[in-house]
Amino acid sequence: MIVVTDTGPLIALSKIAQLPLLQRLFGTVFIPLAVHDELVLQGQGRPGCEIAEVDWVRVSGVEDETAVRLLKAQLDAGESEAIVLAVQLNADLLIMDEWRGRRQAEGLGLTLAGSVGVLIAAKRVELIDAVTPLLDQLRIEQVRISQRLYEVARVLAD
Repeated sequence: MIVVTDTGPLIALSKIAQLPLLQRLFGTVFIPLAVHDELVLQGQGRPGCEIAEVDWVRVSGVEDETAVRLLKAQLDAGESEAIVLAVQLNADLLIMDEWRGRRQAEGLGLTLAGSVGVLIAAKRVELIDAVTPLLDQLRIEQVRISQRLYEVARVLAD
């Protein structure tokens, strides 16, 4: 399974010490160079920067710079490159939280999940015992989760 992720989910999962779920669920995860730079170079010492230390995250360059430039008119560099990389790799899944980026990715036919979706998937395969405490932790860490998403996630995770 080819999985590409944007910056936001890496930060969110790192904040609640659940970043390893990505490896346990998907094995290798691809990120574009812009995401790497946001986390490792610009985000040194902040949540998510630990991706520099793991061997299951692969940094990959994007080939279609024109597509990236077009997306950058509406999105940030990490989101733009993550979408283009997902298309380039014919990814099975793009993990992205930001709604504008998700809307663009959906328009391109990409399959999406967010941080909350990762937690639900982990619960379904019994990698975690419960989703609600982690959702609560995300909220404490000021990761935006709407009340509707919070409730839907709790139902989907049982």
